[in-house]
Amino acid sequence: MELITAGRVLAVILSTGTFAFLFLHDSWRGDNLFLVPDLILCGLLLVAAALPRRHAVPALAFSFAMCTGVFTASVSSYAVRGELGAASFAGVLAAAVMAVLLLTRGASRAVQDGGGQRSAR
Repeated sequence: MELITAGRVLAVILSTGTFAFLFLHDSWRGDNLFLVPDLILCGLLLVAAALPRRHAVPALAFSFAMCTGVFTASVSSYAVRGELGAASFAGVLAAAVMAVLLLTRGASRAVQDGGGQRSAR
């Protein structure tokens, strides 16, 4: 499986999983500090996954980086209560690894392709 395909699949899984979590845990309350960031990342992940390849790679990398931040805050909120947010922790690991892979593969590909710029000759 190509990296971009794996990134698209992971984006859909994280987005739908996060959205489902909001319903299953009655998280649509105004006092839920994670509601807006969760909804934003759900939308970003789905939009990035649907973009054409040229735009999908940087959009997915950005979305996974944001996901890493939101899920890290979630894991931290569990930790201060003495709990392990296993789903959030798994999300942090998956999003961080995919962001790094997309950024490093994308950067190496840009170098191989001459930065995507055409020669002036």
